[in-house]
Amino acid sequence: MISANARFALVALALAGTALFMQTRTRQDLLPPGPALSSLPVQFAGWQGTDLPFAPQTLAVLGPGEFLQRQYWEQGDGSSHIDVYLAHRPNQHALASHVPTDCLLGSGWSVANSGTSTFSIPGEPGFTANRYLVTKDGERQLVLFWFWAHGRGVASLNRADFYLTLDSLRFNRADSVLVRINTPLRPGESTEAAQQRLLSFAGQWNHLLGNFWR
Repeated sequence: MISANARFALVALALAGTALFMQTRTRQDLLPPGPALSSLPVQFAGWQGTDLPFAPQTLAVLGPGEFLQRQYWEQGDGSSHIDVYLAHRPNQHALASHVPTDCLLGSGWSVANSGTSTFSIPGEPGFTANRYLVTKDGERQLVLFWFWAHGRGVASLNRADFYLTLDSLRFNRADSVLVRINTPLRPGESTEAAQQRLLSFAGQWNHLLGNFWR
């Protein structure tokens, strides 16, 4: 049988853990100081980007955080472009307030296929991204998105929330970046070819993001 002292210690430990967890849930986290997302390279590795402004009403819907949307065209090709959307959120509560699937469906896109894609970056652990093939008015686009925080990428919002709770206890910060990239499929182009374009871009882009922000 467990002694009274042991039971008291277990209850005290559980209460302390609950208190720490609730503290990470209730405090008002701020984005740590650092370079703006807009300072990420506009030109790199054969890609040339152009910033796309946000409408004021869009920013109001997005809520707290820092945001960037940029379109990259492949130099020397001219027929392939990739859209990038970044949302740097102060904590996991803000992270869950707006995810790409909500935005896609709200903009009239339909999900034709969904799954995950795994890719690796030299010098960093591989990780899994969410993959969606979406359609609207005869147009097809392939979308990848993931959550990036402190050198770690995850596809699942629940896993991102779990890790950010731990990061809040260990590092006293729970900010993260949601990364979404998408590309239109050219006429007759296969999903596999579009995915390879996105994965190649994602490896270079996430390496830039990792160097820029951890």
